[in-house]
Amino acid sequence: MPKTDLVSPPSHCALCPRRCGVDRAAGAVGFCGAGRTLKAARAALHFWEEPCISGTHGSGTVFFSGCTLKCCFCQNYPISAKGLGKEITVEHLAEIFLNLQAQGAHNINLVTPGQWQPWIIAALDIARTKGLRLPIVCNTGGYETVESVEAWRGYIDIWLADLKYVSSALSAELSAAPDYFVEAKPAIEAMMAQAGHPVFDADGILQKGVILRHLALPGHVEDSFAVLDQMAAWNDADPGCFLPSVMSQYTPFYKAAEHGIGRRITTYEYRRVVNYAMDKGLVQGYMQQKSSAKEEYTPSFDLTGV
Repeated sequence: MPKTDLVSPPSHCALCPRRCGVDRAAGAVGFCGAGRTLKAARAALHFWEEPCISGTHGSGTVFFSGCTLKCCFCQNYPISAKGLGKEITVEHLAEIFLNLQAQGAHNINLVTPGQWQPWIIAALDIARTKGLRLPIVCNTGGYETVESVEAWRGYIDIWLADLKYVSSALSAELSAAPDYFVEAKPAIEAMMAQAGHPVFDADGILQKGVILRHLALPGHVEDSFAVLDQMAAWNDADPGCFLPSVMSQYTPFYKAAEHGIGRRITTYEYRRVVNYAMDKGLVQGYMQQKSSAKEEYTPSFDLTGV
């Protein structure tokens, strides 16, 4: 089993809002599925993020195993819920970052990294001493603590965050997180305060800032309206403080059908969500084409690059 002396695993884990308190230093596994040894499932250039993230060269994306949410529709369920991944050291993770930079990546994109925060910070420290200079993206479901966001200060340049729900009942049913909005709202506000307004380079590639995503779900347009109301409130208070990204790519993966969302969103439903966003002034961002709801947009978790 890979080992490193550079990280002290939490003995009473409180890295996410669940604060499950397990002793990961002793080998216990938390609610998220993460234990003592860092696990990742894929590291490769990724071309399917927002244009200012993927650019022309791709985003240097590392998919980490485990997740603090339990979304019944997760397209990445083999790694988020089933534990797929390879155990690696922080030293190896640092080399992965440098390899992605050498491949021409515009940034390093950390997908669901929160449960591995101390390990990733250690790897970033190593990689920086060896020449890592790319912006670092935290690609998160939004279910974070303010303390965790603050702990990333100095490491994360770009927050690529979801705001999935407002309804407590809906977040409980679909992600086993009745407190999702209560936790995500202040965490996202901390992200915006930390990163500041979006900054782009001469080629239009984001260097710092927040992209706030919302995936429209079938049968739940009203909750999408509530999410967009919150986004609009932030934008009205500080215009341009984030880039909105409304997504249509929902595909009924994993256990979606067991929870009443076993179909794709209709064109009518998605058009209602997009029109509502525009009516709320959320126009300086991204609106995904309906054709994006395809299974081929989901990467293959074959341990490439790890």
